Amino acid sequence: MRIGVFADSHDHLDYIRAAVRVFNREECELVVFVGDLVSSFAVPPLRQLKCPVIACFGDNEGNKLGVAAGFKILGCIGEPPFCAKTADGTRLLITHMLSHVKQLEGEFDICLYAHTHKPEQWHDARGRLFLNPGETSGWSFGKPSVAILETEPRTARFVLLNEETGAM
Repeated sequence: MRIGVFADSHDHLDYIRAAVRVFNREECELVVFVGDLVSSFAVPPLRQLKCPVIACFGDNEGNKLGVAAGFKILGCIGEPPFCAKTADGTRLLITHMLSHVKQLEGEFDICLYAHTHKPEQWHDARGRLFLNPGETSGWSFGKPSVAILETEPRTARFVLLNEETGAM
C-alpha cells in the first residue's frame, strides 16, 4: 500500500498544494498528516486529494476547532498519539512528537512522527519503521518535503517540494 505522509506545513499553502499534487500523482491510497497544519484556511487545498486523510494535531495548531471541522469531509483528525490500521492491515502509530511514544509498548508496524522538521527513517530492534517526513513548509530549513511510504517492504522515499514547484 502506498501512503503519502506530510507534516509541519505551518500554513504554507503553495507547498500544501504541491504535496497534494505529489500524493495524487503517486496514486497514494491514504495520506497521513502528522501535525502542525496551524489554521483552518490550510484545509481547503487538501480537498483535492484523491484518497482519505488521517491526521493528528501538532503542538502549534492555532485553530483546532476550525481544523477539526474542515477535516470532517477529508477523513479524521485526533489528538496524538493514536493507532490506525490501514486497508492492508499495517498498524500505524501516529503522533507529532516522538517523545510521546517512547514509553509506549503497544503493537505497531510503523510510527509516523514529525516536530523536528527534519526528514528521517529508521528501524528499531523489533524491525518497526519510524518515519518523519520533514517539514512541508520549508520555513525552518528551506527543504520542504513529504514522504511516500510503501507498507511493503516498509520503506519510504522523500520528495522535495521546491523541486516540484520550481521554487528555490
